Amino acid sequence: MSESPNPNYTNLFIGIAGMIGAGKSTLAKTLGEHLGIDVYYEPVADNEYLEDFYKDTAKYAFATQIYLLNRRFQQHQEIIWTGRSAVQDRTIYEDSIFAKMLVQIGLMDKRDYATYQQLFKHMSNFMCRPNVIVYLDVKPERSMQRIDARGRAAESGITMEYLEALYQGYREFINDISRYIPVIEIDYDRFHTAEEMAAVIEREYLDHNFLRRATAFHPAR
Repeated sequence: MSESPNPNYTNLFIGIAGMIGAGKSTLAKTLGEHLGIDVYYEPVADNEYLEDFYKDTAKYAFATQIYLLNRRFQQHQEIIWTGRSAVQDRTIYEDSIFAKMLVQIGLMDKRDYATYQQLFKHMSNFMCRPNVIVYLDVKPERSMQRIDARGRAAESGITMEYLEALYQGYREFINDISRYIPVIEIDYDRFHTAEEMAAVIEREYLDHNFLRRATAFHPAR
C-alpha cells in the first residue's frame, strides 16, 4: 500500500458498485494503481458461507448476509481509522440490495430481514460515506456470461432469475443513493481497458461531474 501522490486524493474514499461479475475487482485494482491509493477487495475466496449460500440460498441467506455485512464493516472501519485514501470493491451499502432482494423473492425470512436492518442501522452510526461511488452497469445476461467464463464453483448455482431480481435492486439503489452520494455510472463494455476507464473516472472526479452531494444515507431503512 502506498501514499496518495496527488493532494486531490487526500482522504479519498471510492466505492465500486455493481452486479456479480461486473468487473469491480479489476477496476478497483486498476484505480488503486492509477491513483496511488489502497485497495480493499470483496471477501470472496475466504467466504465460509458462499458455496452453501448458492446451494441452499433460503437456509443460508441470513447467515451469509450477516457474515458479509460484518466483513465489509471491518473494511469500512479500517479505511476510516487508517486515514488513508482507498478504493473498496463493493460498498457496504450494497449488502442491503441483496438482503432486500432475497426477501422479495422469498429466500429470506422477513423476521431475519428486520434484524438485519436494525443491525445495519446501528452500524451506520460508525460509518463514513464514500466521496464517490462508481457504478458498473452490467445487464443480467452479461453478468451471467462473465460468471460462466470465470468458472467459480461456488457461483455455479446462480440463476438468471436471481440476477434479474438483483439488477432491478441495483437500479433502485443507484437512483436512491445518487441523491446522497456522488455517483459515476459506467458502461464497462464501452471501454477497451480498465486503465482507460480509470482515467475517465479520475477526470470525472476532478471535474465534480456528479448528480449531487449530500451528507447521509441509510439504505436498509
